[in-house]
Amino acid sequence: MKLAVVGGGSTYTPELVDGFARLRDTLPVSELVLIDPAAERLELIGGLARRIFARQGHPGRVTTTSDLDAGITGADAVLLQLRVGGQAARLRDETWPLECGCVGQETTGAGGLAKALRTVPVVLDIAERVRRTNPDAWIIDFTNPVGIVTRALLRAGHKAVGLCNVAIGLQRKFAALLDLAPADLHLDHVGLNHLTWELGVRRGGPDGEDLLGTLLAEHGEAVAGDLRLPRAVLDRLGVVPSYYLRYFYAHDEVVRELGTKPSRAAEVAAMERELLALYGDPALDEKPALLAKRGGAFYSEAAVDLAASLLGDGGPTVQVVNTYNNGTLPFLPDDAVVEVQARVGGSGPVPLAVPRLDPLFSGLISHVSAYEDLALDAALRGGRERVFKALLAHPLIGQYDLAEGLTDRLLAHNKEHLPWA
Repeated sequence: MKLAVVGGGSTYTPELVDGFARLRDTLPVSELVLIDPAAERLELIGGLARRIFARQGHPGRVTTTSDLDAGITGADAVLLQLRVGGQAARLRDETWPLECGCVGQETTGAGGLAKALRTVPVVLDIAERVRRTNPDAWIIDFTNPVGIVTRALLRAGHKAVGLCNVAIGLQRKFAALLDLAPADLHLDHVGLNHLTWELGVRRGGPDGEDLLGTLLAEHGEAVAGDLRLPRAVLDRLGVVPSYYLRYFYAHDEVVRELGTKPSRAAEVAAMERELLALYGDPALDEKPALLAKRGGAFYSEAAVDLAASLLGDGGPTVQVVNTYNNGTLPFLPDDAVVEVQARVGGSGPVPLAVPRLDPLFSGLISHVSAYEDLALDAALRGGRERVFKALLAHPLIGQYDLAEGLTDRLLAHNKEHLPWA
C-alpha cells in the first residue's frame, strides 16, 4: 500500500509517521511518500521519518519528493495537510480581524475565510492531478478549514473525506476521566467542522449506555477547564461543545484576550523553529515531546483508522468524519458537509442517524453552513462582493460596516494568493 502526504514538510508529519509505524498491523504501508516544495524542511522530516520507521521495525520505505505528480502516482490514498502562505499568512489571519474588533483565528471568522480563499483553488488543482494520475485514490483532507475544503472536493466529484482531531481528542480525554479504554467510548458527535457538540458519551458503541450525565456531574469542572468555559455553561447546555464554540459563546472575551498576548501563530512559528532543530539531530528516532504542544494530538491515530477503513478489507468501522449531509441533518441541504459519526468502508462514509437537534444548536449550524456555502462560492469564483457577502453572513460578523472593513483588509493582506484581487 502506498500513501502520499501532500505537505509532508509540515512539522506535524512526525506525528503522522509515528502513527503509521505503531499501527502498521492496522494499515500495512509499503511506501510513504512525503511531498513538499520546501526541500530543506522535507529532507529534515524525511530523515526523521525513516529513523522512526527503523526504530519501530516498520518494513515500509519513506521517500521524499517535490514533484507532486511523481509523488502521487500509484498512491492508494493522498493525505492533504498543506498551509498556503505558511505561518506568515496565519499570523496575518490572526491579526487584522482584531483591528475591526473581531476574533482573529485561522479557521473561524474572517481569518478562516481568508484561509479558505487561499486554499480551495490549490487543493482542487492537486485533486485534479490526483484524478488524472490515479483516479481510484482516496483523498483524505486535514487541511483547514476542513468543512469548506471537503465541500469543494466533493462538489468537484472527488473521492474525498475530511478529518479533524477534535472528536478523537475529546474521546481520549473523556475516557481517561471515566477510567475507560478509548475504544469503549462512543461520542454522539454532531455539527460542522469546528462547530460541534457531544450530545452523548456512550459506553461500548452507538447504542450503549449514555455516560454524559455522569461525566458532567463528576468531572464537569475538568471538562469546562479544558474548554475554557464556565462550568455553568456546560450545565445549562446539557452537552459538551467543542473548544471552538468559545469563539461564539465568549467572542468579546476572546477578542480582549487576543489583544493582550502574542498570537498563536507567533507561538507556533517559534515552536516550529525549535522542532526543526530537533528533527535535524541524526540521533532522534522518535517524535519529540515538544510536538504535543504543536497541536494535532491523536490525529495520526484518526488518520490510520480512516485510511484503513477506506482501503482495507476488514469491514466498515464507525468514525467521525466530514462528508456530505445527505439528509443526516434535515434542516441543511444534502450537499452541505457535516461532521458526524459515520460508518466507513471501501465505498466511503455513510453518516449514522442523528436525533432531532435543539434549535439552540441547529440554528447556529444552519447559520454557519450558509456562510460556508457563500465562502466556497467566493473561493471558487472570486470577487470582492462575494467576499463581502460571506463575511456579512458569518454569525461572528453580521454587520455591513464590519464586513466592509474586513473585506478591505482581507484583500489587502492576500493579494499575492488571490489572482483576482
